[in-house]
Amino acid sequence: MAAILAFAGSNSSTSINFKLVQLTTSMLQDHDVQTLNMAEHPFPMYSEDHEKENGFSESLVGLKAKINKAEGLILSVNEHNGNPSAYFKNVLDWLSRLDRNFLEGTKLLLMSTSGGKRGAKGAMTVVEAMLPRFGAEVVATFSLPSFYDAFTDTGILDKGLKKEHQKALEYFLNSLK
Repeated sequence: MAAILAFAGSNSSTSINFKLVQLTTSMLQDHDVQTLNMAEHPFPMYSEDHEKENGFSESLVGLKAKINKAEGLILSVNEHNGNPSAYFKNVLDWLSRLDRNFLEGTKLLLMSTSGGKRGAKGAMTVVEAMLPRFGAEVVATFSLPSFYDAFTDTGILDKGLKKEHQKALEYFLNSLK
């Protein structure tokens, strides 16, 4: 039984990436899973001046502690103009200031989705290259294109994409053993 932390890189209350995370975690059995809704975790925009004046927030320290407790991380990133959202980049900036290696030894299932045909692959590619700098091992990836056509409350509609999602999840879980 592995400890797994799951969240989306979006702070939107209607995040489709969070819906993908929720679907993914609903498929997990026999694991200690904690799912975070990042819409409930605001962080000020990072600046050295803010850090010097205020230090690190309890919310940030708590997030880092949850990440450090987890053996695996399920993350789905959203995309703004071909890149990860400013919110998610800001979270990474804060976490890396607190501890440069805040993901040391963490296995990661990295996902993305969007309403478009590329499924936020631009953001996923950027994040996949970025997270190992902080110690993460990205062991599997999955991108869901055309979210509004491909997803319902019951899950992923396209059989091929559904199988690909399941395969990525299985690969991730096997890496935790």
